[in-house]
Amino acid sequence: MKTKRQVIAYATYLACTFVSAFVICNATASERIVLQDDAKTETLVVYNDKEKASMPKVVEIKEAEPQAQQDTQEENVEEEQVEEPVIEEASAPVDPIVFEGMTLDELAAKLDRSLTSTLSGTGYLFASRSVELGIDPYLAVSIVLHETGCTWQCSTLVTQCNNVGGMKGSPGCGGGSYKAFATLEEGINSYMDNLYNNYYAYGLTTPELMNPKYAASTSWASQVRGYMDQLRAA
Repeated sequence: MKTKRQVIAYATYLACTFVSAFVICNATASERIVLQDDAKTETLVVYNDKEKASMPKVVEIKEAEPQAQQDTQEENVEEEQVEEPVIEEASAPVDPIVFEGMTLDELAAKLDRSLTSTLSGTGYLFASRSVELGIDPYLAVSIVLHETGCTWQCSTLVTQCNNVGGMKGSPGCGGGSYKAFATLEEGINSYMDNLYNNYYAYGLTTPELMNPKYAASTSWASQVRGYMDQLRAA
């Protein structure tokens, strides 16, 4: 006896003989749909569930991603040694040497050790003006000490009229021939300018060379030289 499936297949076969455009057939292993046209035939194979289960599974293999460029260049590549810049610490500014191995402050302190009474604390003014004008600071202060007596007690010419170098001129101090100055600083600056303009500018740079012009006493130079030695040793 024929099964129901065989009957249907047979009926389909009979129907195929009366259709000129399309033919539908059934194969044993799978169902096949055959489309016929006058000049063209296409076959579409459709698998049933049992056949699909027996088919091998297809595993999709993805192409490995390329490694990072940095990794591919690691082999046989030497790393460049980058030297970090050396930052030197800024050193504190050094005061320049202005006279006989001393800075300006050191020179001022040395002069102050010999300047007393009314002239106390004027060492920096004498030092700075001496360096500015190129005058021996020991010579400048020694003349002041000799002329004013400020090693012990300054004369009235200094205490009243701020005249530190025995300079003459007007206005006169107390109506005399020695010049009066409004302040001690003005008197010192005028004295230093006079020493430069009237002596150093003419090459008279030592007590001995200055003596004939500065003082009538012939012992003036030796007395000033003695003060210079004391200042240097102080």
